[in-house]
Amino acid sequence: MDNNADNDVKNEAQSAAPAQSAAPAQNPGQDNAGAPEQTKTLTKESYPEQVYVLHSYGRPVMPSQIAPVQVSSEWENVILKVAEGEPRVFAIFTLGESSANLNSKDGDKVEVPKEFPLTGTLVKLLHAKSSAGEIHFICEGLCRVRIKNWLERDPRKGPQALIEYPKAVLPERDSEDDVEAKAYAMSLISSIQELLPLSPLYTDEMRQYLLRFNQNDPSMIADCAASITTGTWSELQHVLDTMNVLERLKYSTALIKKELKAAHLQDKIKGTVAEKLTKRQREFFLREQLSEIQKELGAKMDDKSADALDFEKRMKKLSPPDYIKERYESEMKKLQVLESGSPEYAVTRNYLDVVTTIPWGKLAKEDINLTKAREILDKDHEGLKDVKDRIIEFMALGALKGCTKGSIILFVGPPGVGKTSIGKSIAKALNRPFFRLSLGGVDDESVIKGHRKTYIGAMPGKMVQALRESKVMNPVIMLDEVDKLSHSYQGDPAASLLETLDPEQNNSFLDHYLDEKLDLSNCLFICTANTTEGMPAALLDRMDPIRLSGYIAEEKLRIAKNHLIPRGLKEAHIKKSQLKITDKALVKLIDEYARESGVRSLERALDKIIRKVAVKLVEGEKSVVVEPDMLEDLLGTAPFRKEKSIKGAGVITGLAWTAAGGATLSVESSRVHEDSRGLELTGSLGDVMKESAHIAYSYVQSNIGRLCPSCKNYFKKSFIHLHVPEGATPKDGPSAGITMASSLLSLALDKAPEKGYAMTGELSLTGQVLAIGGLREKTIAAQRMGISNIICPKANEGDVGELPEDVRRGMHFHFADTFDDVAKLIFPGVSKQKAGKSKH
Repeated sequence: MDNNADNDVKNEAQSAAPAQSAAPAQNPGQDNAGAPEQTKTLTKESYPEQVYVLHSYGRPVMPSQIAPVQVSSEWENVILKVAEGEPRVFAIFTLGESSANLNSKDGDKVEVPKEFPLTGTLVKLLHAKSSAGEIHFICEGLCRVRIKNWLERDPRKGPQALIEYPKAVLPERDSEDDVEAKAYAMSLISSIQELLPLSPLYTDEMRQYLLRFNQNDPSMIADCAASITTGTWSELQHVLDTMNVLERLKYSTALIKKELKAAHLQDKIKGTVAEKLTKRQREFFLREQLSEIQKELGAKMDDKSADALDFEKRMKKLSPPDYIKERYESEMKKLQVLESGSPEYAVTRNYLDVVTTIPWGKLAKEDINLTKAREILDKDHEGLKDVKDRIIEFMALGALKGCTKGSIILFVGPPGVGKTSIGKSIAKALNRPFFRLSLGGVDDESVIKGHRKTYIGAMPGKMVQALRESKVMNPVIMLDEVDKLSHSYQGDPAASLLETLDPEQNNSFLDHYLDEKLDLSNCLFICTANTTEGMPAALLDRMDPIRLSGYIAEEKLRIAKNHLIPRGLKEAHIKKSQLKITDKALVKLIDEYARESGVRSLERALDKIIRKVAVKLVEGEKSVVVEPDMLEDLLGTAPFRKEKSIKGAGVITGLAWTAAGGATLSVESSRVHEDSRGLELTGSLGDVMKESAHIAYSYVQSNIGRLCPSCKNYFKKSFIHLHVPEGATPKDGPSAGITMASSLLSLALDKAPEKGYAMTGELSLTGQVLAIGGLREKTIAAQRMGISNIICPKANEGDVGELPEDVRRGMHFHFADTFDDVAKLIFPGVSKQKAGKSKH
């Protein structure tokens, strides 16, 4: 209701009814509108037959009840007419629990519903007030009413109706029903008297009001009992509609008994809570008194008391599970009876110190925002698009589930490709603390699960340490170098990790020191490894591997310009204007000084350049521009020169995967003599490569007549030496079969292979070319050597399609299904069979 409407209603009410002294009904436009000074005594015989009719929502107004009612401001004119008239009564019908349009907007048309409940209440207006588009008034229920006939339904004129006053159906005097009704009435009175002291909802005035009722009027007692319950609209409306007093008494008795039961339960809960509070307050007061006594006497608190007080303060801030609380209380009691100088006291004290520093119940608030995560990953890492996409997918699943847990991520890749830093970025993106644990060389399971606390110098495991340091129960824990775990007589740490990393078991992880279950299910575990070879199959089965291959030269160039150089200059306090490294110098630096898959050698080389430049700046130079020809002076002789291409019959370039990334290998074959047949293998070959060499030798020897009819007797009296440089580097793996077979065939043909080819693939005795792994790393190695044609198994055709565009650019992939396809490509004319398809 706006201010103008308020003033209009106020003026109208004041002109119609001057200020009076009795407890008047209030005008809806003001807090205390006037009413006639003298009102006629209202009796049942003088109840009007024609009244205004309002509808409301919520609890029905019961006869004999004084209740507040809220209606829309659209009913202001009706309330105003009732307030100005005599005897200020109207009928009110309650339609239900609530209304979506109770607060109508300006201009909305309020309509009178077509259907009303059977029974309403004739009420007397006691007080009314308007505020915020609503009318609040207090009324007193007088009796039940029913609508006989509508006279006016237009809400603007004020709905009016002819009404009737239904009579209660009382049992016959001295009948069995009369006796039963009196019994129910007495039961209701007793229940009301029992309920009043139990419920804080009833004030002293309410209690006096309820006790003033005539105990010989069972109808009013039933209505009174129902009105003070928390019954629903349908239950109270049923009481209104029931004219049979005995039935009404029964229904009200059921309502009051339900209310009494709830009140007793509430009182019981209140008593239990009060008892606990009383006990705690008593202990608190006793401790405070003891503290004050000690202060008055000048007594200093001993170490035992100080320790106990410190532990209690810590524990109050935590929310440990019940079994931890019981263990804590048990250890505290033990601490109180032990002498502070005894060895067992130190053991107990250290145990309590660990238990109270574990952040029981504390969780970091996780923030899964994919846009923010992408920004962080792109800012911290260059390239690695497939890896970033996989991490975003993992986080998206976490967003749907509400938390990122359950999956154990394993980053596999060569050193220096950013495995650890990606883990830090994930923790940063999730807004979780980060804890890194290096497992390289660990051979004791107590590192994971802790020592028994009875041992001298016993400590909890690293999982407990991670929680204590991160101060939450859901940190991101990185287990670095899991492929380098060892084992000894002290146990197998890899076996201990099975329980730690299993989502079905780590909710009850048992640390030997704690000797209690520890919930690690909320932690996000990220593992790193250079290779999965040698890792236990059971441990690998619990992880979700994500492979990080090496960086190509273009990616290294961007990393150097966007990350490594700015960071190095910042650490050295050198301005960007004082040092500039040209792109040509960076390209040469990457090619000749930092050729490995990662960027650690590149970072070391750049740091060395910055140190050399720092010397020149201190000696007086204003700025330095590093050109390619300056690198040898700054860094010394390059460890990698452009490899000399070995050409000739029997020499084939192969591709290999290593833990440090991809590499090219030249396989050489030579005919030593013709005195006897045989095969000599050198080059620090592993068992798998030796088997590949013997298979290649057997296949070429058995098929040489078909591949080269003029050479069919070549191997019968030839002693062949097959060598894989460099001899000092151990080599092994199942992907050199076709390279060795091609080398032997080239030797027999006495013909060099076609230029610009490198190959990878395993060979079977039947000549099938089998699938291999590490294709991305091998492709990068071929790019680095300027080789643009790669022969690979046809089974790897799908892997080529998944390679990043930067890796595939400028490369030609030739897919071979059998060795004849290989021979056709590098020795044209040798076989009439078609070579494998080519894909660019």
